[in-house]
Amino acid sequence: MNAWVAQAITAAADLGIADALANGPLSAEDLATAVDADREALIRLMRALISRGIFRQRRDGRYDLTPLSQPLRRDAEVSLAAWARWMGSPENREHWSHLSESLRRGECVACETRGGSLFEYLAGQPELQEIFNQAMTGISEISIAPLVAAYDFSPYATIVDVGGGRGRLLAAMLNAAPQARGILFDQPHVVIDAPAELRKHRVLDRVRIAEGSFFDDDIPADGDAYVLKNVIHDWPDEQAVHILSNVRASAGAGKHLLLVELVIPAHNREFAGKWLDLEMFVSAASRERTADEYGRLLERAGFELSRVVETVSPFSVVEAIAV
Repeated sequence: MNAWVAQAITAAADLGIADALANGPLSAEDLATAVDADREALIRLMRALISRGIFRQRRDGRYDLTPLSQPLRRDAEVSLAAWARWMGSPENREHWSHLSESLRRGECVACETRGGSLFEYLAGQPELQEIFNQAMTGISEISIAPLVAAYDFSPYATIVDVGGGRGRLLAAMLNAAPQARGILFDQPHVVIDAPAELRKHRVLDRVRIAEGSFFDDDIPADGDAYVLKNVIHDWPDEQAVHILSNVRASAGAGKHLLLVELVIPAHNREFAGKWLDLEMFVSAASRERTADEYGRLLERAGFELSRVVETVSPFSVVEAIAV
């Protein structure tokens, strides 16, 4: 029944319930007006969510936020509103409806029905693509503080963030390594908004923005460390090796490669990456990987795995050296 809970959370994020409660408790009638929902139907939703600690009802009957619903605010410091909206979107639910057939065939049935990759599909769905992009930004924010706390970026004079989006991670790395300079590399339509993000975090004057695709051979060649966060897990092995080989062609021998990924551990305990692995399978024909699997990919692309640095989040840094 947890699928029902997840869908109720998605509905709360779609309606903006947490946003409506950000300035204080509201009665059922006022909340229904604020989110443009039917009062009686909303009461039923809130009753269910309150039973799981998502929202609460005060003694006077008004609804209020809890620590679990705070991240559903779109203006939260770390917002998971878009993540909830993407996970429960009809399109993503459809991916998972193909799980049984995908398991039988060992391939992504959703990719076949869409007629292309997830990213090609999203390019034709601008509203859904924006939700997806915001979802990735929100999830990325969770990993940043643990990442810069666990890994020392100070040895690198120039850090190249490959597929780095608007530069949020690069800004955090540069703030953790004040002597370093950065190169932000991504597609033109992505980096167009990067200057504002970099200026916000006071590193714009230390960053050069370069436009291109990691599928091409135009990755900047003057970096000491090349960072790819949540890039390789998006692609099957052959395409992943192609991306890594392009990085190796730009990185000189002895330079470092840092992959920020959810590395699947050997134990059988709960780990978010084990579920995300199924998400990648049903939606993108890709996968999460173990340390050994990353080692084999890296070797094929001209790198040698040196270590895996865990953080207090599910993310790890897979460190490799160009050979």
